[in-house]
Amino acid sequence: MPKKKVKRPLPKELLSTGEIADYCHTGINVVKRWIKKGDLEAFQYPGGHYRVSIEKFKEFLLINDMPIVEEFFQGSNKKKILIADDDAILAELIKNALEEYFEESEIEVAHDGYEALIKTGKFEPDILIIDIKMPRIDGLEACSRLRKGKTLSPGLKIIAMTAHPNEYSRDTVLRSGADDFLIKPFEITFLQERVKNLL
Repeated sequence: MPKKKVKRPLPKELLSTGEIADYCHTGINVVKRWIKKGDLEAFQYPGGHYRVSIEKFKEFLLINDMPIVEEFFQGSNKKKILIADDDAILAELIKNALEEYFEESEIEVAHDGYEALIKTGKFEPDILIIDIKMPRIDGLEACSRLRKGKTLSPGLKIIAMTAHPNEYSRDTVLRSGADDFLIKPFEITFLQERVKNLL
């Protein structure tokens, strides 16, 4: 009788193959070989990217008698991006495109304005990409509340987007608290560049 697979939650702090390669002064392909051989335990996302928990990486270093530089493990410098759009397919497309372009980033998705507010408080993103026309709380209201929130990081950048430019002027959107305004549809490379500039 085959063993039933037990689903384990992903740890919060994950390292990319690039970060591990930099730490070990080697190439990404070498790190991938360690993973494929089973020497380094990793998670693989549907897009093919590997991620390794800090705990498992430390175990790997100890087993292989490699130095542990504590400064490396004290907090993460990864940029965090939150995408809020009630179009689940579009949100996932944007997420995949940004993960490919910003490999060292952490990206989460929300599907309405209310969820965007909750996740912004918990996830603490560096950039929020938010659709304006959404259920429960629209993007303009979410932007306004986030800017008024006393506990929010003042460094948060917001990119608002809409497929209804006749209903929302650029000035109105920026006054609500957004740093940038995009009109759908747009080229994904255009969004990548805007995010890069804000980061």
